[in-house]
Amino acid sequence: MKKTLFEGVATALVTPMNKDGSVDYAALDRLVDWQIDEGINALVACGTTGEASTLTDEEHRDVIARVVERANKRVPVIAGTGSNDLEYALSLTKYACDAGADAVLTVTPYYNKATQAGLIQMYTKIADESRAPVILYNVPSRTGVNIAPATYKALADHENIIAIKEANGDISKIVETMSYVNGKLDLYSGNDDQIVPLMSLGGKGVISVVSNILPAKTALMAKKCLEGDYAGAAQLQYDLHAVIDSLFSEVNPIPVKAATAKMGYGTNTLRLPLTPMSEDKYEKMLTLMRAQGLNV
Repeated sequence: MKKTLFEGVATALVTPMNKDGSVDYAALDRLVDWQIDEGINALVACGTTGEASTLTDEEHRDVIARVVERANKRVPVIAGTGSNDLEYALSLTKYACDAGADAVLTVTPYYNKATQAGLIQMYTKIADESRAPVILYNVPSRTGVNIAPATYKALADHENIIAIKEANGDISKIVETMSYVNGKLDLYSGNDDQIVPLMSLGGKGVISVVSNILPAKTALMAKKCLEGDYAGAAQLQYDLHAVIDSLFSEVNPIPVKAATAKMGYGTNTLRLPLTPMSEDKYEKMLTLMRAQGLNV
């Protein structure tokens, strides 16, 4: 019987950086501690929001190890180890397992894409070799390939594939997927504006961007869903709608990096091709953050 890794909210952590572009590990430590203190249920290191695509291989591994060490088993740590290169994905996955990650998050192969048969073979190979459970990550807007419901169905019986982070945005396809895999794979929303809809379909929570800045409120929304209070959860979803929109007004993680920097976690430094947020959108985001009670 597969075990649920977490219920509620996993924060897809930003990777704080110094002005020279190096990783600010002290700020990362403080961010991890604050997230846990605010009631977050799990943490993701080196996902999309963590700028994994521009971290060096050494940095990628070091950030995973640092988050595992700092979390110190207080909450599960999920390591982003996906790649469009199977051998590199396997190498990162082995490292994350050795470092003590509680699960790995494996994005669909990007750029070279894949057929659905290719996805099944790649994910099966990763799951066969990983000592930590595997979460499939579907984000077609970034990768150019979508995991079909039938592909989830084909992978659902693998004992080491435990969950889906679904960011395709197509509720009808998610309903179809859950008709095949409910009870075999846990579902987590990959879109902050669809937390309540996906949890109403049986989802166990969200892997979130907005929880970088509003962890307690995001955790409360998920908790209300888990308790069956969908009216209360929906009200929180409505309340967070504008600030979530602002966090995606430019390509993630540009806005959330600016937001967490303003909150004191590193500087507003990104690596090209990402560039700092435009001034007008930045000021609008700060206004919305203040409306949520943040002192920025």
